[in-house]
Amino acid sequence: MAQDDITYGTVQTAKELGRLVRTHRKQRHLTLETVSGLGNLSTRFLSEFERGKETAEIGKVLKALRTLGLEVIIQPRGQAGARSGPGKVGGGIS
Repeated sequence: MAQDDITYGTVQTAKELGRLVRTHRKQRHLTLETVSGLGNLSTRFLSEFERGKETAEIGKVLKALRTLGLEVIIQPRGQAGARSGPGKVGGGIS
């Protein structure tokens, strides 16, 4: 895969999430300084997050993702696309 290619989807490690976020940011021609200003986050935090820091604060991670126009979707493994709608929890026990 070329460096400019980006594949959205399942993320299993902090390093994978950071790499995906960095690629997304760079494709949009945004600097760490720009994202820092837009999201009121330090450039140091953003840099460490993009490098896959395991102990990155979850609240700040979510804020960075929102600032970049990304979202987290939680679903059971193996059920890609099984989302029931925005803000809804689906797939009750049968």
